[in-house]
Amino acid sequence: MFKENDCISFNYSSLLSASCKKKWRFVDAIYGVLPIFGVVTRKSALNKLETAEYFKELALQIISTQVSDEMNIARLLVLAEQQNINYFTIQLPYSLSEHQIAIIYTEYRKPVNLYQENDFLHVTF
Repeated sequence: MFKENDCISFNYSSLLSASCKKKWRFVDAIYGVLPIFGVVTRKSALNKLETAEYFKELALQIISTQVSDEMNIARLLVLAEQQNINYFTIQLPYSLSEHQIAIIYTEYRKPVNLYQENDFLHVTF
């Protein structure tokens, strides 16, 4: 679906800020607290921009200010896997510690490669 040089990239702080401003319906609140109940539909990737925007819209449904950044990132990994996205980059407001990265690996529970470059976390499945 994606060529090697294709990548979805987004700013985590902006996404978190947008999730705070979003008007929540009851079902959105349930998905935010328990994203396992959310059914994520798959969409074929017509182009990189469309896929990136669709991914960001879905991400708004699952990330929450009520959980840790590590948990939110693990949720994003699950979402990317469900959408068949093999590589993406998250711009974070700060660099993660080794302990935080270990928590993400523990929460996600599947093979994934996380590479941190300053405030950017590169994810490859």
